[in-house]
Amino acid sequence: MLYKELYKESNELAEERFALVRERIAEIEEKPETEEKYKEYFRQTAQLLQKQAAVYDLWADDTIQKRSLKEAEECNLGFYEDILGASYQTSYANPDYAVKILGEEFGQLLCAYFAYVRREIGAAFRGDLMQLTIQMELFVEIYNRFENGEEKDAPEKSAVQQDLYWFFHDYSEIFYERSLRRLIDPAEDFETDIVMNADLTDLRYLYRYGVYIGENEKQIAAFLNKMTDEEIQAMADTYTEGYRIGFEVTGKDLGKKQTVQLRYPIGFERMVRAAVHNFEKMNLKPTMLATATSPNKQFDYDHREDRALYLDKAYVERCLEARKNYFEEEKKLAAGHAGPAVIEVFGEEPFSPENKECAVKYNEKQQKLCVYEMNMAGQMINEYIKGEERSFTIIAYPIPEIGERFEEIFAETVKLNTLDYKLYQTIQQKIIDVLDTADQVHITGKEKNKTDLYVNIWKLKDPSKETAFENCVADVNIPVGEVFTSPVLEKTTGTLFVGQVYLNGLNYENLEIRFKDGMVESYTCTNFKDEAENKKYIRDNVLKHHDTLPMGEFAIGTNTTAYRMARDYQIADKLPILIAEKTGPHFAVGDTCYSHEEDNISYNPDGKAIVARENSVSAQRKESIEKAYLNCHTDITIPYDELDKITVIRKDGSTDHCRWQICLSRNRAAEWAAFIKTGLLKISWSPASEINKIIYKII
Repeated sequence: MLYKELYKESNELAEERFALVRERIAEIEEKPETEEKYKEYFRQTAQLLQKQAAVYDLWADDTIQKRSLKEAEECNLGFYEDILGASYQTSYANPDYAVKILGEEFGQLLCAYFAYVRREIGAAFRGDLMQLTIQMELFVEIYNRFENGEEKDAPEKSAVQQDLYWFFHDYSEIFYERSLRRLIDPAEDFETDIVMNADLTDLRYLYRYGVYIGENEKQIAAFLNKMTDEEIQAMADTYTEGYRIGFEVTGKDLGKKQTVQLRYPIGFERMVRAAVHNFEKMNLKPTMLATATSPNKQFDYDHREDRALYLDKAYVERCLEARKNYFEEEKKLAAGHAGPAVIEVFGEEPFSPENKECAVKYNEKQQKLCVYEMNMAGQMINEYIKGEERSFTIIAYPIPEIGERFEEIFAETVKLNTLDYKLYQTIQQKIIDVLDTADQVHITGKEKNKTDLYVNIWKLKDPSKETAFENCVADVNIPVGEVFTSPVLEKTTGTLFVGQVYLNGLNYENLEIRFKDGMVESYTCTNFKDEAENKKYIRDNVLKHHDTLPMGEFAIGTNTTAYRMARDYQIADKLPILIAEKTGPHFAVGDTCYSHEEDNISYNPDGKAIVARENSVSAQRKESIEKAYLNCHTDITIPYDELDKITVIRKDGSTDHCRWQICLSRNRAAEWAAFIKTGLLKISWSPASEINKIIYKII
């Protein structure tokens, strides 16, 4: 448990301060001396901090893992019960409720601090006494401004705001050291210790993380415990082999690297343990980041912009300086980091948020600061963990929330993740051969889908040696099944429309984006009655506060097995983009797939160089990195059943096109494969009446 050594010095420095502030908070919890309307708020916040202090006591005595299952469950519920379900309506973590009870002047501020305390619960479970102490000291500092005050004696709002500002400003070195250390330093082995040393058959281990443990986490852990060692190993092999192949196919030297970050959902520890052993054979040590399903997505959404209370240019520069200082001190660790290996989960009910009137929101100036900060932080990552030397892999599995047929869907997903990539490689090459003849590709929707979009394709100088599309198989993006390119922005114009899509955890209804010369020109959806709210929803969460974004990717998903699974189990609205993008044509707004790697030539299996690696935005990198990279990339897929046709338009005006749903409704992938193998599949079109002659028509 090396992480204990990392915290030892700072914990010793915090011990005396912790004892003093803890005693003070106990007094506040017992009898808050403030104006009446604030008493319950300060009592509840003090109580939450006292619970965290009690957990630290268990950690310090090394008894936290010795609690009974019932004690662990009750402790976990005690931290989150006020934001679960209907309880959130009367929680001080709810901005509308906080403002109603605490008043307009201080409601937002006190609500944001309360939410911060909630988000830092994990510090006590990690034994991070300094983090626990400083957030308790901030609480006392804020409380002191309200103590013994009547309404006429209330503190100035600006004073409380400054308390928050200087707290986050002054302690930014601590915060960024903690977060970046978890990325690149294997000595930060809190999660590694749980994964590798806990008795995974005893579900008490789940409660050592210090995050909300719901039914998904408990059930998936129990489910994986029923699987054989061989089944678990096969899952781990798919995951780690995809990572290794990602380096191999891009010509990157994995042998130069020492660490890999495993990002995994809590409950998957058996698979992660097997993966760690696989990575050890590649001479890679793990860093880890564990995640859990949210106890309340509305809470997360309500507090996503709380930094607006203290965000300014000086604070952003301080945060960037803190990042820079850590990377400078740990250059060797950063250079040895190979990139993330990610396990995602899917199956949660699509979430459409409510826009709370009292939630904190960035102003226009702060939105631009966020874009600037994201850009500069992205450059810094690329400077110290070089993009041309790192890779990643990502794989997804369902969670029990997906429904009664969870075990069947899980088994189908395992099969999906292990499809024969060699077969798809052959099929996809035939698609690419036709796409490479295109001047433009025209994509249209059918019935209610309004998609009518022309994508300008990179022009090849030597088609015998060059290609515009990458033949993407199961390496970094598992499962197999897409071909993609970086569109030429100029003359890429038209409307992209999807009836319903789930992006980065948020649901969008009737999402419509219009492009002009490859740049987002306008956008809307129908999630809210107010059109201004719809536009803000997309700008904040898809455009990431940018005024516009380029189309960074055009792709065609080829995985009919995934498409069939989604339809058979009626889970299309619950698929992660990782799988959904393989089930139809998709488009990404933001950076290209070759961000920071445009000058590193890679090749398809047929030996052709992939030349469509940049666009007119990323081409600015040599003059202005700030203008070249957006540090975001969001894929949007048109489902096959909303698609009319994809048409290749050549320079001479000739075309090829296909009505995809006609073919897919047959679900005869095996026969399609047979046609490919025997050479009977032609790159041509046939009328629907000849569907039995050409089982799966390609472009």
